Amino acid sequence: MYKNVMIVSVASLGMLLPVFASDREDDIGRVEKAGRVFHEIMATPDKGIPRDLLEKAKCIVIIPGEEKAAFIFGGNYGKGVASCRTASGWSAPMFIAVGGGSFGFQIGASFTDSVMLFMNDHALHSLLGDKFKIGGDVTVAAGPVGRQASANTDVRLDAEILSYSRSKGLFAGVSLDGAVVQADHSGDQAMYGHEVTHEEILGGRMAVPESAHRLIEELDSYPSSR
Repeated sequence: MYKNVMIVSVASLGMLLPVFASDREDDIGRVEKAGRVFHEIMATPDKGIPRDLLEKAKCIVIIPGEEKAAFIFGGNYGKGVASCRTASGWSAPMFIAVGGGSFGFQIGASFTDSVMLFMNDHALHSLLGDKFKIGGDVTVAAGPVGRQASANTDVRLDAEILSYSRSKGLFAGVSLDGAVVQADHSGDQAMYGHEVTHEEILGGRMAVPESAHRLIEELDSYPSSR
């Protein structure tokens, strides 16, 4: 019996490793791809995130799509980055993993990108913890798309997180209700060379790494309207 438990435990640990193990080159590539994804989405204003919503957002999470979805305990997950507004602009990126709930269905297709806007302080503080559930710990709604889309979607503006997905060129609001966002501490440590806290990264106390310059410059082109 004990031997069987050990086998299951080792196998489970092996399945967890893809989420927590990190390689700096992969993390650099993820940050750079997040910058490209955001640029491409916002380069088509009539089909992108409404500028007024982006300018009101406290934080943003970008999950670049992968050619082949990863699996953990039978469900899909994706890895990406988060950045929050500071007094001097958008913060350096913090690494996260997202999985479970409807997110598994969203990234079931190849090359699916996901974007989440965190619209208030409560949503922002959720990123400072190690794990939270979208739709449970914070409210979520499919985000409106286009230049003036936000003007006619007052009900959605009550949500703490607005979420989007892009697959095969189609960008649209999509609910990620039930998805779990989890800290990727190994990614942060690989990028910054030592252990860092979420407060240090998202609070603007970490210098923006060179690989994230394009992403942060793109985000800084949409200043806060608050």
